[in-house]
Amino acid sequence: MRVKETATPYQPSPKHYTYADYVQLPDDGKRYEIIEGELFMSPSPTPLHQEISKRLMRELDRFVENNHSGRVLYAPIDVVLNDENIVQPDILYVSKENEKIITEKNIQGAPDLIVEILSPATAYNDLVNKKDLYAQFGVKEYWIVDPGKQWIEIDVLSKNEYQIHQPATKSGSVSSHILHGFRINVTELFSRK
Repeated sequence: MRVKETATPYQPSPKHYTYADYVQLPDDGKRYEIIEGELFMSPSPTPLHQEISKRLMRELDRFVENNHSGRVLYAPIDVVLNDENIVQPDILYVSKENEKIITEKNIQGAPDLIVEILSPATAYNDLVNKKDLYAQFGVKEYWIVDPGKQWIEIDVLSKNEYQIHQPATKSGSVSSHILHGFRINVTELFSRK
């Protein structure tokens, strides 16, 4: 009589990443982020993504500088929410009252406003994982920009959840809830000049 041996395949538990692991990652032009200890990588953004990012960054920066209300920064920059959550938003705003979170190396804590520009590689993370994460850590305003469908959604934090403040598709304009007076024309933002 022959006995057939069976073995259960060994499934190592996935590595739980921390900030110490993050700083050891290669500087290879890819964007790495850690969300709840899980490592994510995204390829470089597309030219359209970069054009939209540049236009939005320029307008936001001009407004913030003219009003002396804080600082606007853009990717790549590390936002260290805690040891297991390190992200690189496309654009972020830190109010003058919150500037202490800006250090020589990175941002240590939640910016007041974050903008994520969707791409096929990052859409799920931006729409679900990062949205939940930003709410959990107290980012007051979250902008989601979709270049493909040409829409913007501005969400405002209320009782630890985001509520839609203002959506816009292809035309019109949107305005910030926390940056009173800041408005951007959606048609101009998405134009392919």
